[in-house]
Amino acid sequence: MADTEALHSITTDSRKPKVPESRIEVENLSHAYQQRQALDNISFDVSRGEIFGLLGPNGSGKTTLFRILSTLMPVTAGTVRILGHDLATEVKAIRHLLGVVFQHPGLDAKLTVVENLRHHGHLYGLAGKTLRHRISELLERFGVSDRATERVEVLSGGLQRRVEIAKALLHSPRVLLLDEPTSGLDVAARRQLSDYLSVLAQTENMLVLLTTHLLDDAETCDRVGILDVGKLVALGEPDALKTQIGGDVVLIESMDNENLCTTIAERFGVSTVLTDGQLRIECERGHEFVRDVVAAFPEKIQSVRFGKPTLEDVFIKLTGNPFV
Repeated sequence: MADTEALHSITTDSRKPKVPESRIEVENLSHAYQQRQALDNISFDVSRGEIFGLLGPNGSGKTTLFRILSTLMPVTAGTVRILGHDLATEVKAIRHLLGVVFQHPGLDAKLTVVENLRHHGHLYGLAGKTLRHRISELLERFGVSDRATERVEVLSGGLQRRVEIAKALLHSPRVLLLDEPTSGLDVAARRQLSDYLSVLAQTENMLVLLTTHLLDDAETCDRVGILDVGKLVALGEPDALKTQIGGDVVLIESMDNENLCTTIAERFGVSTVLTDGQLRIECERGHEFVRDVVAAFPEKIQSVRFGKPTLEDVFIKLTGNPFV
């Protein structure tokens, strides 16, 4: 609840260019904790009607960036504009534009669904018939009308996340920020949440920005920014980013990875990388390469698999590090 209280301490493709009032603009943003550089010269923009994902492993800078965008931390270097407002000087105006869903639940488990939304509405000056209508509308949209009078503590994780998002949308924000929104949800609930976000972006022209360390979540975004140790190492549509990988990706495990890495490179003329206890090879026609390499080293290879590139492969290629 600390993040929520702090927030309320004050009452891709070739689409047409967006004016500043319809997007988030981040320019040369940096942030340091004493000697540790959490963000290093980050720049990107997100337009309304778009779902934008910030993807990165733990320690990549996602949380720091999210806390800055949600007004919980100040801008110390660089510029952030949200729908035309400067985050450094117009925090109060920006907060009324934002709906924020934090990674850790911000609901009071002992209150009912309606009570949670009602108290949240009061923070934004909503009351009476207007508030009751808005609560009813959102509970209906997110399929939790039948649970309105139940305490939050009896709801499943997926249902609680729906209520969290309904709460964030109560004051009709123009920007929705979500920090690791599918954390703790099962596959079905994650898929439902992705569908809800798509509807919000498309039908209400809402700007949706989320952070995630889950590759599947990032795949559903319109565009993705990949972070690693405070740097933005890639930016673009998921499918476009994956075209950076040549052909298929083959992963091999053996009892002696280092020697096999050199031997395969010399014999087949491919680039091999040892990462996370596996040999990683990019090649065309992966199924044929797998056949040939197993035939050449049947006693040395313990397991081998191949597939089309993923965003994890993009991360590994760009950073040389495993995505953990």
